[in-house]
Amino acid sequence: MTASSTRRTTAARSRLAAVGAIAVAGALLLTGCGDQTENGGGSDSTDTATTAAAPLADKLPKEIRDKGVIKVGSDIAYAPVEFKDSSGKTVGIDPDIAAAMGKQLGVTFQFENGTFDTLITGLRSKRYDIAMSAMTDTKDRQEGIDSDTGKKVGEGVDFVDYFTAGVSIYTKKGDDQGIKTWSDLCGKKIVVQRGTVSEDLAKVEAKNCPKGKKLSIEAFDNDQQAQTRLRAGGADAGSSDFPVAAYAVQTSGGGKDFQLVGEQVEAAPYGIAVAKNNTQLRDALQAALDAIIANGEYDKIIKKWGVEDGAVDKATINGGK
Repeated sequence: MTASSTRRTTAARSRLAAVGAIAVAGALLLTGCGDQTENGGGSDSTDTATTAAAPLADKLPKEIRDKGVIKVGSDIAYAPVEFKDSSGKTVGIDPDIAAAMGKQLGVTFQFENGTFDTLITGLRSKRYDIAMSAMTDTKDRQEGIDSDTGKKVGEGVDFVDYFTAGVSIYTKKGDDQGIKTWSDLCGKKIVVQRGTVSEDLAKVEAKNCPKGKKLSIEAFDNDQQAQTRLRAGGADAGSSDFPVAAYAVQTSGGGKDFQLVGEQVEAAPYGIAVAKNNTQLRDALQAALDAIIANGEYDKIIKKWGVEDGAVDKATINGGK
């Protein structure tokens, strides 16, 4: 989730026009239901994860290598990045990438559900080994800064960056109310997921709205709740990461509920969050990601979900700004 960063609004830059978003969303719908497992997706992930032939197994901390499991904190309600399919299995972009990395490291990535704004806390308390949940790599997160108050609230985390995504606005289909940019939201109501960059951008815009044209913001625990409120007519617009917004536009109500408006803004990297003191695990994850980029598995996953425009060509540590 282009997660709460307060990437302070400089000139917003677009990655794709909304018309391109519909095409990508179509690809998501057509290709988004592969045969995956609860422990991270991908075929034969358990068997391959435990094989002694895993080439990067010795890079992991011994305690994780001995357990054979990396516990992943994730908000599993963010299709197509991570979500439950009709059978209840955890599927999506993140689980597929994790499963491919697991083959390199000789471990299984075990996804555990949690609300998005508690994942870093869970990482800090060692409930999870990593957090992987469409989480934007930002300087505030790296340094443990609360983006609302500007105060330090923790030691921060390191990120292994693996994807790039921007933020999109969507409205009810056929009822965009003239909304094309964030400034057009003044005088209206937007729904967002709590703790995300969408919420940050809405708060910044609300401060810039002229007197008498207040921007109302309603934040929810997950993006599906926000979509439900918009669908029911309880708001004028919603916002989320581009892959999620595009998927909602294509799938909700058979494509009849929503439409994308305007262009993506604030493109930034998604990162796998790791505790600052766990540099060995961080570096093992970077090596595994570079390995699946080099062997082509990463590209296959990205194409499967129709999100090629967000692909990266190498694993980067703390690339967020």
